[in-house]
Amino acid sequence: MAYLNVGKENSADIDIYYEDRGTGKPVLLIHCWPLNSSSWERQTSALLASGHRVITYDRRGFGRSSHPAIGYDYNTLATDTYKLIQALNLHGVTLVGNSMGGGEVARYLGRYAEPGRVTSAVFMASITPALRHSADNPEGVDPSVFESIKQSIEADRFAFLDEMFKSFYNQKLLFGTHISEAAVHASFTAACSSSYLAVLNCVDAWLEDFREDIARIKVPTLVIHGDSDQMVPFEVSGKRTAEMIPTSQLHIIKGGPHGIFWTHATEVNQALLRFIAQ
Repeated sequence: MAYLNVGKENSADIDIYYEDRGTGKPVLLIHCWPLNSSSWERQTSALLASGHRVITYDRRGFGRSSHPAIGYDYNTLATDTYKLIQALNLHGVTLVGNSMGGGEVARYLGRYAEPGRVTSAVFMASITPALRHSADNPEGVDPSVFESIKQSIEADRFAFLDEMFKSFYNQKLLFGTHISEAAVHASFTAACSSSYLAVLNCVDAWLEDFREDIARIKVPTLVIHGDSDQMVPFEVSGKRTAEMIPTSQLHIIKGGPHGIFWTHATEVNQALLRFIAQ
């Protein structure tokens, strides 16, 4: 177990929990909301078996990291990523962001990219490039949708999370074939262990506009997205992110929900390993 101090809130340290395993070309995995780094277990095992060094960490407010009341904006979250990369002195790393984690990838590459540090990037079911509907972003989602989510979390976050995972994994179609009741329960338990304030305040961060960050991406990029994603639809996110990075590769998971890291782990891992090998 290892922790990195990334700041303070009053008298308390803000520490990020991370794991650093294996040898070879490094891969840094950034998890989705509302889970933690344990959600990467299927990707971690495949990467380690292929001879990679794998680094995972719990975003502040989630898992074993500190649960502060502050810092759930993308500038701060990307700075946490930056501090971890600097502390471990990583070079030649592939930065992989799942869902909300894609925002950290975009903001890091838009603001902190140093030559040789991050040499490739992966956006998996990512919230990029911009979810907020506006005059110059007509493909986006009306902000009232996110306010409704926050109200549900405030009213009873456990009931909200229980219902949310039905869409997260497309349980109506995939339950029993691609995901078990036990796996869904494990996700629910992990989400419940997260900080209430993190679960709530991260919703505001989803409205961040990453288009300027993405325009600065110069490294080889892979976009992986399920075409049946009910949480972050492919047309709104994955398709547009790939179009904004002309040199990117796009891998569409047929029938894939938002939680493709679990339901379609074999296909995801194959696409990921193939891309890194290039």
